[in-house]
Amino acid sequence: MNKIIIYLKNFDWVLFGAVILLICFGLAELYSIALSQGITSSINFKKQIFFVVLGILIMFVLAFFDYYNWRSFSHYLYLAGGLLLLGVLFFGRTVRGTTGWYEFGGLSLQPVEFAKFILIVFLARYFSSNVINLKPLKHFFLSGVSVGLFIFLVLKQPDFGSAVILFFFWAIMLVISGIRKRYLVVVALISILVFLAGWFFFFKDYQKERIKTFFAPERYSLDQGYNIRQAIIAVGSGRLWGRGIGFGSQSQLKFLPEAQNDFIFAVVAEELGLLGVSLVLGLFAIIFYRLLAATRKVNNDFGIYFLLGTAVLIFIEMFINIGMNIGILPIIGISLPFLSYGGSAIISTLMLIGVAESIIIRSKLKY
Repeated sequence: MNKIIIYLKNFDWVLFGAVILLICFGLAELYSIALSQGITSSINFKKQIFFVVLGILIMFVLAFFDYYNWRSFSHYLYLAGGLLLLGVLFFGRTVRGTTGWYEFGGLSLQPVEFAKFILIVFLARYFSSNVINLKPLKHFFLSGVSVGLFIFLVLKQPDFGSAVILFFFWAIMLVISGIRKRYLVVVALISILVFLAGWFFFFKDYQKERIKTFFAPERYSLDQGYNIRQAIIAVGSGRLWGRGIGFGSQSQLKFLPEAQNDFIFAVVAEELGLLGVSLVLGLFAIIFYRLLAATRKVNNDFGIYFLLGTAVLIFIEMFINIGMNIGILPIIGISLPFLSYGGSAIISTLMLIGVAESIIIRSKLKY
């Protein structure tokens, strides 16, 4: 009990508070969407509350668990992640052309969300164990193959959005690890090759249409471009104060598709206005600041890379989701961390926060 009290005293309550407030924003908007979209959305709202409570409990357990043990488990976690991604191709449920979910009695598990957690652990261990500039080509190749296997399995679903997340996460982690600049050119060439391979061998027709729509939205304003057009209208109509929770015309009247997932940011902007958007972005900024500031107190590279990896992953997902909502990036099906509906996403992200809290606690205890 004394140890638990010590851990709670050294817990980063500011980081936790920012996370909880973002989750509350998400739950408020999910409730608003449920008001107008019937029984299914109401059930999803109740499910999300369950997932949030479960995720918070797991987060506290991981915060009290010695984070350094994850380093020893990293290879086993990587193997488990690969098996989950492989298994879902054969035993998974298909939704809108993507086979990416395991079904368990009405609840779904999306393995790619946990694969993100696993890759952070795996790459944190890898980069903390190797001085990458001593043998840069070797470490560039090995880390690339490790992430590339996950990307290949995700593209087979096909889930282009998650594959993009994994690729950019690896690229940014390479930069953080101190890889020589000339290898970044290779990363750019690989990204082009991956995109071309996806276009010709993995992408479904609807995914190709999404990309075409981004470059010529006026040509698809009534079909593929309808989603982004409605999202931009919703964002603009919120103005300064917003229309109020439950009074957003685009979301309440069902003009905005996938309002509780891909376009939750547009719902926030419409119903809570610039003020609400500023608060959401401010809370994300607090999370990034607390994670990055904590790296200065950690005395081992594994903990530092994990904190940096967590901040990078959340930032990439946030940036792409908001970019989709305001029309500066193509729609690739990325949810907004802590706000969008999705049990696997909220649990895996809270797991990251739990391990980050464990690192912060032990850095204060001079562990």
